[in-house]
Amino acid sequence: MTEETKNDIRNCLGRQTEWLLIHAGGKTFALQSAEIEINFERDKILFGFPGDLGFQTWRVVDCKIEGGELTLDLSRNFGKERERIKLVPRISVRELSNAVELARLEKANKLGMVIEENVPDAKLVRVELSGENGRLAQIIFEQSRHGQIAVLADVSGTLTTEILLSTAILRLVRLQGRKQKPIRTLWIAGEKKQAKNLQKLRALLRPNWQEKIKIFQLSPAADAARENLEELPAVPLAQLWRAKPKAVNPPESRQMSETARRIVELAPDEIDLLFNKNGETLRFFGLPFARVRKIFEREKAWFGVEKTRQILPADNWKDLLELIENLKTYRRFASPNQRHAFYSLAPEAWLEASFRRNIKLLDANLMLSPLYQQFSAERGRIDLLALRRDGRLVIIELKVAPDREVIFQAANYWRKIERQRRKGNLQKAKLFGETAISDKPALVYLVAPTLSFHQDYKFLAGTIAPEIEIYRFDLNENWREKIRVSRRL
Repeated sequence: MTEETKNDIRNCLGRQTEWLLIHAGGKTFALQSAEIEINFERDKILFGFPGDLGFQTWRVVDCKIEGGELTLDLSRNFGKERERIKLVPRISVRELSNAVELARLEKANKLGMVIEENVPDAKLVRVELSGENGRLAQIIFEQSRHGQIAVLADVSGTLTTEILLSTAILRLVRLQGRKQKPIRTLWIAGEKKQAKNLQKLRALLRPNWQEKIKIFQLSPAADAARENLEELPAVPLAQLWRAKPKAVNPPESRQMSETARRIVELAPDEIDLLFNKNGETLRFFGLPFARVRKIFEREKAWFGVEKTRQILPADNWKDLLELIENLKTYRRFASPNQRHAFYSLAPEAWLEASFRRNIKLLDANLMLSPLYQQFSAERGRIDLLALRRDGRLVIIELKVAPDREVIFQAANYWRKIERQRRKGNLQKAKLFGETAISDKPALVYLVAPTLSFHQDYKFLAGTIAPEIEIYRFDLNENWREKIRVSRRL
């Protein structure tokens, strides 16, 4: 190694006190500069650092410094072991937050420029980020003929169409109520995929709201440095059924494995089983705690909650039995510690598991079997899909915490299931055996403890097209002890 290289490494490490060490496989380890040892011996550089396996020392074979990051090719044991690591300066949470906010604000301002370039007579009034988390660009511009118009856009790339639409409606209500220059139209701008999905979701609104909310698609122009802004037309509800949906796979007839059967017998009132393409998942009041797979015709099982998993030996179930006893202690209404993870994890799955045994509390006409949980609906999962004795499909969505977007989430599921029903795919797949599915739209049941319906629920529900028949079921707050339906709307 040259003297110049040694000085470059010294200077690079001396400029930063905190580093993130990234191994070639992606594993990371946080370091303080004082924890790094670097020794220069003649033409060699020895680099030492702590890790999960203790302190280790390697010889530097090659190095590269770029943008404040240090990439090192290392070797040891006479070259038999080789490793490439990268040292990246750690940015403080505040600095990182400021950098993210700045990048989002730049996106918002770029969208403002696109509006000025594409909309005749447009004059920007305000460009800002949403106050709560900065994930939304909030723009207001003015036209001489139409007055002021508001624009929303997701600048974080994390928001669902349901969040965008509900936010747009509530923001427009506030802007309509302004004493000076009230705003009566709001645009939502997004990339192609997001804009197309918003176009479909808007079709589920009442006509007066479809007129107020407009969807615009951002797309690259012929000049790569510019972008086009194109309004997507309103889609009539009847037009949604023209697109060809994905085929629905018929339900598989599968037998419970011997290992799963033995586990269920340990607590049959609390444990249920879900089949999936990779095997079986066993849940204790909705909390997954064991999995069984068949590998080369042999059953293999793992158990543990979340990331703490271990293999279940065929001849020693001691640790599994201890886990189940702990679940019996903490995952129940009268838990001695309601802050325990076994109590607090997966509350909606707990409610779903409870309702699978008590589904008739919602509707005495619901068929007990088959009842599909986490039913796949075009990249979404419906909590429960059921059938009434009169043949009407029922979409059941469960919540245990206030969720403002639940009404649009449920309406979107209705659209996806209704398209499958109208195409006859659900009947062809014999989801409910030989029972005929009625030629009437699906029903939607929204279920939550009374205090867990969002304060804006009633207003947002009033924006949904009347063709979508939605019922609200209020539960008792202590539903973990015993489920009771206190109100049906």
